[in-house]
Amino acid sequence: MAQVETVERILHSATLLFAERGFAETSLRTITGMADVNLAAVNYHFGSKKELIQAVFFRFLSPYCKELDKKLDELEENAPGGESPSAEDLLRCMFETLLYATEEIHEDPQIFMRLLGLAYTQSQEHLRHYMIATFGSTYTRFVELIKKVCPSLDSVEFYWRLYFMLGAGVFTLSSYDSIRAILNADYQEDTSLKATINMMIPPIAKMLTSPNAR
Repeated sequence: MAQVETVERILHSATLLFAERGFAETSLRTITGMADVNLAAVNYHFGSKKELIQAVFFRFLSPYCKELDKKLDELEENAPGGESPSAEDLLRCMFETLLYATEEIHEDPQIFMRLLGLAYTQSQEHLRHYMIATFGSTYTRFVELIKKVCPSLDSVEFYWRLYFMLGAGVFTLSSYDSIRAILNADYQEDTSLKATINMMIPPIAKMLTSPNAR
């Protein structure tokens, strides 16, 4: 039991520190200091900093992909007349699963979205290969379903629209507290995270499915 708690403390501390400072800027000693464990514990349980980074993502992506596959099964089974799920249904499924998975591991969804953004903006090629190797089947399944709702797009435009979608989601959710604070200050209004996601889904869906621009 003590070992399980040690691993959780290390993973939680690494999650917070990587999201706040970045991967390269966060040392193992800083992580072990926050987790209140010795450096040998990281080496024993994870082996290296790269493997610790991968474990941080596995901790989230494992419940995420399991739940996403389950939700995609339900969407496809319940689609009328054997039709493909709509873009809005697929996006709602994706974002609802984000909230589910972060709740499962008791982390803030904003934190993971910051980590996801860093995975693309910082040089972590090992992480990209790891995620593809470990969770690539779920990613491929989701992308193939998205392709079905925008058949007029060629491969290049489809690729970019996927990343426009990712960029909108990562920026909005990773910056949610700051954007919400501006809204409160300027308009004396508030919006919950779930309400924000619900507002974000229709415009992203339209962006994905609008005709080819080229």
